[in-house]
Amino acid sequence: MTGGNSKCLQGLRVVEMSRAIAAPLCGKTLAAHGADVIWVTSPNLPDIPTMDRDFGRGKRTVQLDIHKPSEKAQLIDLIKTCDVFVQGFRPGSLASYGLSPEELVKINPSIIIANMSAFGPQGPWSNRRGYDSLLQTCSGMNVSEAEHAGKGEAARPTPCQALDHAGGYLLATGVTAALYKRATQGGSYKVDVSLAGVMKYLRSLGQYPEASGFEGVGDYEKPEDVPSEFFETRKTGFGLMTAIRHSAQIEGCEVGWEVMPKPLGSDAAQWLNE
Repeated sequence: MTGGNSKCLQGLRVVEMSRAIAAPLCGKTLAAHGADVIWVTSPNLPDIPTMDRDFGRGKRTVQLDIHKPSEKAQLIDLIKTCDVFVQGFRPGSLASYGLSPEELVKINPSIIIANMSAFGPQGPWSNRRGYDSLLQTCSGMNVSEAEHAGKGEAARPTPCQALDHAGGYLLATGVTAALYKRATQGGSYKVDVSLAGVMKYLRSLGQYPEASGFEGVGDYEKPEDVPSEFFETRKTGFGLMTAIRHSAQIEGCEVGWEVMPKPLGSDAAQWLNE
């Protein structure tokens, strides 16, 4: 690491194709540490306004219809020159567009491929779509949470999308490990994180004997409960936005988002230093 106002991932180029929370959180985390993240979305899919604004922090946004040869060519040009490709679709769904891991490595032999899925790349459920709440239900996690709470509920969801958020951070951690391996050994690497795997890991940690693991701290049920120093207010493409600031502090490195959210498709499909 270098001192001053540097960020530890400064200059890293990331192409992200994702929706919802888990994979977008990976890109958002890499952006907080300096990566140039281009978030590629489809004009054929509906916006998710609240999520797009939260997980758009740190990213530039491009809309490409990869059914159209000219727009797919723009995506391929980005992939040729990126360091990391993050995608959050079920295994095999991008292969029909020539974007399987094998094809991506042909396009860019030193690429890091980061995959987020519901059930992982192998197994009888690998090609099924899924999201956090569904995984909590089908795994029995909601039932065990209800039993632990002891309030006679049939099922009890976690108070936040724990699998999505943990999965996004774990995927970003895997990307940095792969980048280190590429820097020291060369080559291309694939990182896979599944919500099912995250669920299994979190459940393996056990449960606190009481209702909360944070003694003497009340629940943050509404914005007024959260101390003001945890927030930041910034100008965005939607006006002023107040949101939770990045929690990490790294001595000698700046952390946080420079690019603020804007309507999807607001940017050009090119890197900052081109």
